[in-house]
Amino acid sequence: MAIFLLLLLLLVSVVSGDDKAFIGVNIGTDLSDMPSPTQVVALLKAQNIRYVRLYDADRAMLLALANTGIQVTVSVPNDQLLGIGQSNATAANWVARNVIAYAPATNITAIAVGSEVLTALPNAAPVLVYALKFIHSALVASNLDGQIKVSTPHSSSIILDSFPPSQAFFNRSWDPVMVPLLKFLQSTGSYLMLNVYPYYDYMQSNGVIPLDYALFRPLPPNKEAVDANTLLHYINVFDAVVDAAYFAMSYLNITNIPIVVTESGWPSKGDSSEPDATVENANTYNSNLIKHVLNNTGTPKHPGIAVSTYIYELYNEDLRTGSVSEKNWGLFDANGIPVYILHLTGAGTVLANDTTNQTFCVAKEGADPKMLQAALDWACGPGKVDCSPLLQGHPCYEPDNVVSHSTYAFNAYFQQMAKSPGSCDFKGVATITTTDPSYGSCLFPGSIGKNGTVINGTSLVPSSNSTTSGCPSQYIYGNGSFTTSVIIGVLLMSTVFL
Repeated sequence: MAIFLLLLLLLVSVVSGDDKAFIGVNIGTDLSDMPSPTQVVALLKAQNIRYVRLYDADRAMLLALANTGIQVTVSVPNDQLLGIGQSNATAANWVARNVIAYAPATNITAIAVGSEVLTALPNAAPVLVYALKFIHSALVASNLDGQIKVSTPHSSSIILDSFPPSQAFFNRSWDPVMVPLLKFLQSTGSYLMLNVYPYYDYMQSNGVIPLDYALFRPLPPNKEAVDANTLLHYINVFDAVVDAAYFAMSYLNITNIPIVVTESGWPSKGDSSEPDATVENANTYNSNLIKHVLNNTGTPKHPGIAVSTYIYELYNEDLRTGSVSEKNWGLFDANGIPVYILHLTGAGTVLANDTTNQTFCVAKEGADPKMLQAALDWACGPGKVDCSPLLQGHPCYEPDNVVSHSTYAFNAYFQQMAKSPGSCDFKGVATITTTDPSYGSCLFPGSIGKNGTVINGTSLVPSSNSTTSGCPSQYIYGNGSFTTSVIIGVLLMSTVFL
C-alpha cells in the first residue's frame, strides 16, 4: 500500500486565538528509491520540522516518529472508508490499532478520514459523515477527543461558481453530505480540509486566468479581480478559491469553521502540453505561497488570518503514472537534493533548503555566443575563476557548448565575489536566478550538496601544482573554436566585462 506523508515545514502564530498557521509538504512514496522512515525523520529533525501528516497510519513511520516531539496527523485511506463508515466497532478497532497503540510516545494530533471522497470515491459519500463520527466516538471513549481533531480533505472542485467568491456554493447534490459534515466539524472544533491547485485552475481556464495571477506575482490595480458584490480585490487565485469556500459555507449558514489547505503546489516539469510546468514557475509559486501564509496576510474576506497550507510535495515521484508533471511536484529528489531553492528572503524560515537564500549567476537566454565567449575568456582569465571543471574529462565539460561553460564560469565568479552588486552582468549577457544550475556530478559553487552542505566557491587563483595552470585549453563550439587561457597572476585589462 502506498504510504504518503505530509510534512509541516514551518509554524507561526495566527493573529487571533491560539491557532497556528503552518506550511506543509506532502511526501509521496512512488519513488524508485524511497528514503526509509528513519531517514525521513532524520530529515525532519535536521530541518526543525515539528508537524507531520501521514496519508495512512504506517507502522514503521509511526514508530520512527516516536519520542521526537513531532506532532502527527494520520489518515484513513479511501479503501478502508466503507468498512469504517458502516461499523462503529470497525472504527473503534482502527483507532485502537493506529492511534492508541502508538500514543503517547507518538504525538498524534489529528485524523484525516479519506481523501477527496466526494469526487474520487462518490459511492462512499453516504457513509463519510458516519465514518467521521465513529472515529470521533472512539476517541471520546479513549479520552483522546480533546487532543485529536477529525476531518476529511476535499477537492476544490466541489465548489461551484467560484468567482466571484461571494456567489460560490458547494455542489448542491452534495448537500446531504456537506450540511451534516460541516455541523460535525463545527461541533467538534475541527476545520475544513481543502485541496487548492491554482496550476490546474490556470491550465483549465483557456487563457482567462493570467499566469501572474496564479503565481502570486504582483498585479497592477487595473488587473486585479474585483468581486462586484463585496468590492473585495483578489490578486491571486489561491485567495479567491479559499474565500469561495468560506462563502460556500456561509451559504449553508456556517461561518465559524477555519480552513486548512491540505494540498497546493506547482509542478517543475511537464510534457509538451504543459509549457508552464517549469522550475522557475514552481519556485515562484511555492516561494510566494509560503511568504503569503507566513506573513499572516490572510484572504480579502478574512484579512490577517493566515490559511495553514500543505505544499504538494516533498519528493518527486518518478514511479507515478500519468503525465510528466505528475512525477515532478517535489521540492527534493529521493537523495534530499533540492529541485530548486525556495526564495524566502525575510520569511524567517529555519529550513535547511532555504536559509542560505541561494542565488546563482547564469548565461542569459538568447545572448550572443561571441559575447558569451568573450565573457567566458575573461572569467577564466583576469577574473581568476578556476575553470578546470570545464576541461574535457572533468565533471562540467558536458554539454560542451559556450552557454553551459559560461554559466559555470559566471556563477563561480559571482560566488567568489560574495554575490556583490554588479558581479553578475558581464556586459549584459548574464542574469541572476534562484534555480540551482547544477546537474549530474557537476555541482556549481553555492549549490547544496547531497549531504546538505553548501559547495564552496572556487579559489581566487588556481594552485601552483594545477595541471592546467598557465596552459591554454581549447573549447570548440558549433560556430568555430575559441581559446581560453587559465592564467595565474594579475593581468592589466583594457576591457572589463562587469
